[in-house]
Amino acid sequence: MRHRVLIVDDEASIRKVLATLLRRAGHDVVTAEDGAAALALLPGDVDLVITDLRMPGVDGMALLAHCRTHHPDLPVILITAHGTVGSAVEAIKAGAQDYITKPFDAHELRQVTERVLASADARRGRWRGSIIGETPAMRDIFALIGKVARSPSTVLITGESGTGKEVVARAVHAQSDRSAQPFLQVNCGAIPESLFESELFGHERGAFTGAVTTRPGRFELANGGTLFLDEIGELPLSCQVGLLRVLQDGRFERVGGVRTLRADVRLCAATNRDLSAEVAAGRFREDLFYRLNVIPIHLPPLRERPDDIPLLVDHFIARFNRRLGRSVRGVASEALETMLSYGWPGNIRELENLTERAVVLADADVLTLDDLFGLGDAAVPPPPSDELGLKEYVRITTERLERARIRRVLGEEGGNVTRAARKLSISRKSLQTKMKAYGLREVAQAARSGER
Repeated sequence: MRHRVLIVDDEASIRKVLATLLRRAGHDVVTAEDGAAALALLPGDVDLVITDLRMPGVDGMALLAHCRTHHPDLPVILITAHGTVGSAVEAIKAGAQDYITKPFDAHELRQVTERVLASADARRGRWRGSIIGETPAMRDIFALIGKVARSPSTVLITGESGTGKEVVARAVHAQSDRSAQPFLQVNCGAIPESLFESELFGHERGAFTGAVTTRPGRFELANGGTLFLDEIGELPLSCQVGLLRVLQDGRFERVGGVRTLRADVRLCAATNRDLSAEVAAGRFREDLFYRLNVIPIHLPPLRERPDDIPLLVDHFIARFNRRLGRSVRGVASEALETMLSYGWPGNIRELENLTERAVVLADADVLTLDDLFGLGDAAVPPPPSDELGLKEYVRITTERLERARIRRVLGEEGGNVTRAARKLSISRKSLQTKMKAYGLREVAQAARSGER
């Protein structure tokens, strides 16, 4: 994500060096020669302030105090000389996000800057890459990622297929102190059982038929970085012992080797299975489960956070416009209503694929229901299961249409239940009952408070 950074320093050479480094990192940069000049530029769509601590007039501490009072969501990084590190620590206590010392190097600057920006994006409900959301559940996840990213603790990410578990693992890595080191991924369900230990721990030449050279494993290759074990629930019992050992002490041997190796690796694992149920069934080791489940992060299915669907659709449309050279502006209201009421059994992955297809095939610059689902204007996408009886199919389809209609009218009427009921031609009591059943009370509250 591209950000706008304000650099404040009374030394022109420092401003120039910082601006050059940050522009190379892909950010927009604006500069100010002192604190007073910086105050005149704020807020100015600035995402981050990097300021010298010692300046004449309005110094870094005064600028920090102003930001904390008037722009509390705006992160501040302080630039200090070696002799003022103590003052920088005090500034951290006063609300600065981090500090860098003079002379600084490009790697340190980029690492600190990206970490602070990522954390700020999380608090605002934004994220680099594909984690998009503003619902309370997603904000809680952003906050949790920000808290745990810099720790070495193992993270277990759970959720249905297509909810974005890999993206969360990459976000944890991106915010960590390991962000400049490798991020490697292993799909535990795609590796033959006989080759799993070789894949993770490597092998020596001649260890088995076909081992013509010594080969390092993923733990060695990810040393200093993050190893992401996807679909950990697919891991056979015979492979779980070796993984347990390396989680306990970080030590392992290559297949066919006698030398004990050690790797400093932060482990993230993900599964769409209920591992506690797998433990109870004897298919997953209990001790390994507890080693993995240090920091659990559960991703809700898309059907439980429909308010994020418009944000995701806008994100995907923008991405596919760039990739495919299209100029789609958005989604027609009736199509968006249907998307909000659809069950999304494939979660975000299904939404992404459907949006890409629609952008490719659309004849106009606004996506219609037919573009998205290949259906007529009066139709709706089928329920998640094709095995439903007719009565159940009709009930689910009716509920989806009804929920979408009530949601839209509540928005149009600013959350006023009486006016919405009149427009829907039902009693106020009936509408309140349906709002409770469909979980739309918060929608009405948000509309009344002007959040939507």
